Amino acid sequence: MSALLRAGVIVVCLGAAIGWGVTRPAPMPTSIAPEHQASAAAGEIIFLAAGCSSCHAAPGAKGEDKLVLTGGAAFPSDFGTFYAPNISPDRVHGIGGWTLEEFAHAVRNGVSPQGQHYYPAFPYAAYSHVTDADIADLFAYIRALPESDVPDQAHKVSFPFSIRRGLGVWKILFTQSDYVVTADLSEEQQRGRYLAEGLGHCAECHTPRNALGGLDRSRWMGGAPNPSGKGRIPNITPGALDWSQADLKVYFSSGLTPEYDSAGGEMAVVIENLSQLPEPDLAALAAYIKVLPAVK
Repeated sequence: MSALLRAGVIVVCLGAAIGWGVTRPAPMPTSIAPEHQASAAAGEIIFLAAGCSSCHAAPGAKGEDKLVLTGGAAFPSDFGTFYAPNISPDRVHGIGGWTLEEFAHAVRNGVSPQGQHYYPAFPYAAYSHVTDADIADLFAYIRALPESDVPDQAHKVSFPFSIRRGLGVWKILFTQSDYVVTADLSEEQQRGRYLAEGLGHCAECHTPRNALGGLDRSRWMGGAPNPSGKGRIPNITPGALDWSQADLKVYFSSGLTPEYDSAGGEMAVVIENLSQLPEPDLAALAAYIKVLPAVK
């Protein structure tokens, strides 16, 4: 073997080794909120704010059936169609056999108990902001819900997106631990930021994406194409939305706009969840939206 060929082989091997290390899923946390007494009652608020049933209940579920987190909702995208998994307490098909640490690792880092990357149709980039205590409370609430033995539906994703290891690179590029709105915020506005940028993952719909599916943070909440291909998700920054803070609170609690129109489509489901949050949380969310950088 010539020296040049040998050097080329070494470079390729080193590159492969570095790539394998870079794309490796993050390690499992050793402990989550060890001194926190988890509360299922508190977890219900987290569940509502995060909109868990909107994705993980069976399509078309109504009333109490929305608490059976059997999964199955489809999420079409430019990269394929993703299906929400069963996250009920069933030990075989759900998350009943998971530990709190495994649950936290999935929610905040997008890594399964088997050590595989989850696709970012699961908004773990936003959930990275969720506190240990809220994770523990949410886990306690979900474990108290009905079980479902419905198996997960396989995603329909073509090569090369079917190679989950590559998601390690995507995470490096597009999962950032810092908040987008970093102005000097009041306590109420900080709570609203936590709800919007974290639990509520509002930017997942309201912010445009680049060619690789990463959020364009320079146009945060500035509106985006509807993944269904029908219309657009609106710009909710002060550059386009002139509603008052009071108008926003009414909308979150009732779905009614200042023009006496009502929320429709997917936003109607979001309002169904938001309307059950405590009034101070709705006020905080409205306060955050009013201080968003304007996107024209």
